[in-house]
Amino acid sequence: MIYITQLIYIKEGQQQVFHQFEDVAIPIISKYNGKLLLRIRPNESSMIETNIDKPYEVHLVEFVAEDDFKNFMQDEERKKFLHLKEQSIKAVTLIKGTKI
Repeated sequence: MIYITQLIYIKEGQQQVFHQFEDVAIPIISKYNGKLLLRIRPNESSMIETNIDKPYEVHLVEFVAEDDFKNFMQDEERKKFLHLKEQSIKAVTLIKGTKI
C-alpha cells in the first residue's frame, strides 16, 4: 500500500470550480485500486500549531501500488477536467508514504 496526503490550497473565489473537479476525480480513485480515506477542511479552531498556511482541504488516499497511483493520474476522464483543477488550485503539497 502507498498513501498519498495532499495539502490543497485554493485560489480566492474558486471553491465551486474546485468542487466540480473533485466531483469527477474522487470517484475515479476506486477504478485504480484506491480509496479516499480522509477528506478534511480544516478551520482555525482545529489548528493546534502551524508554521504553514492553512490548506483549504487535506486528502489522505490509499492505493494498492505505486502504479495504481500513476494510472489514476493518467486517467483519460480525469484529464478532461484538469482545466478545472488548474483554474481553481493555487498550490498542492503532495506527501507520499507507506504504513509503518
